[in-house]
Amino acid sequence: MYLNTIQASYGARKKAKRVGRGIGCTDGKTCGRGHKGQKARSGGFHKVGFEGGQMPLQRRLPKVGFTSRMSKFSAEIRLHEIANLEADVIDLQVLIDNNIVPVFSKKVKLIRSGSISKAIKLKGIFVTAGARELIEAAGGNVEA
Repeated sequence: MYLNTIQASYGARKKAKRVGRGIGCTDGKTCGRGHKGQKARSGGFHKVGFEGGQMPLQRRLPKVGFTSRMSKFSAEIRLHEIANLEADVIDLQVLIDNNIVPVFSKKVKLIRSGSISKAIKLKGIFVTAGARELIEAAGGNVEA
């Protein structure tokens, strides 16, 4: 196949409608534009969302909320979720492999929720002050 041999399939390219060809044609005289008005003129258009001077919908509605584009790449886990893991060192890859955080996570933060009894070692995971306190009390440690 060559670029110069590619053709559109039959019926894919419709002929343009020829308007203004007299009264015998469906679209003669006014060419299907009706009589007068802004839309009947050549170059007569208005911006998207214009409502004839009425306050447009996108300006009438309140602006609420904000969703960070970075939130897709960050995850939050709780202490009791990592208590059952069998790994020596818990890092981002271990959490992804055990389906605790989504695959596309780049940052993970551990929060104090639940309890932990065994000593664990965290590497490359953000930790809240309360969670760090419980981990160190159980004999574990946190590396940055």
